[in-house]
Amino acid sequence: MENLEILFEDESVTVAVKPPALLSERAEGGNGFADRLAARNPNGYVGVIHRLDRGVGGVMVYARTPIAAARLSADVQAHRFEKEYLAWLHGRPQSDASTLRDLLFHDRMKNKTFVVERTRKGVKEAVLDYTVIGERTDSAGETNTLVKVRLHTGRTHQIRVQFSHRGHPLLGDGKYGARGDRCPIALFCHRIAFYHPITHEYLSFTREWENA
Repeated sequence: MENLEILFEDESVTVAVKPPALLSERAEGGNGFADRLAARNPNGYVGVIHRLDRGVGGVMVYARTPIAAARLSADVQAHRFEKEYLAWLHGRPQSDASTLRDLLFHDRMKNKTFVVERTRKGVKEAVLDYTVIGERTDSAGETNTLVKVRLHTGRTHQIRVQFSHRGHPLLGDGKYGARGDRCPIALFCHRIAFYHPITHEYLSFTREWENA
C-alpha cells in the first residue's frame, strides 16, 4: 500500500491528498481511498463528504465520526464548503475570467453528464467561476490553457462537461471530447476550506500541483 499524504488529522476529520487512480469512496476489495483512511481510524469509521472522479486527484476531507460527517455534509449543502481546482484545457476560453452556469443531467447508465436546455426530473443547475492563470503551446502547436476553478455546486463531472460544452475539453478527458492525449485527466483539487465540525475553526488546505 502506498504512503498516504495526510495534510491534517484529529479525532474528527482527516484531510488527505487522493491519488488519481483510486475511487474516493470504499471499493470492492477494500482498495478505495475511503477504505485506506478507515484503516487509520481505531473505530473503522469514515464519512465521505465530497467526491473526486476516478482519474482525478487532489485535496479531500473525510469525517472520522458520524457527528462530524453530518455537520460537514450540512455545510456542503449550505455552500459553506470551498473547493478550488486547477485544470488544463484544450484551446483558450473567450474570457480570462467568467462564471459558467448550465443545466446538467447525469445519465447513470452511461455515467455521463449532459448540458440540457430545460428543467426536468433529474436536471440540476451547475455554477462555477474560473480564471485563466497560464498558457502553453503543445507539440502540435495547439494552445492549452491553465485555469483556476471555484465550484459553487458539486455536480457529477461538472467541470469537465461545462468546459467541454464550450469547446474546451480538459486534456486527457476522452469521455468529454479530448482526442489523442496521452495523459490522465488534467484536473486537480488544489484547495479546500471548511469550518471544523467541532471547534468551528475555519481551516484551509492547499496542495501544489506538479502539472501546473
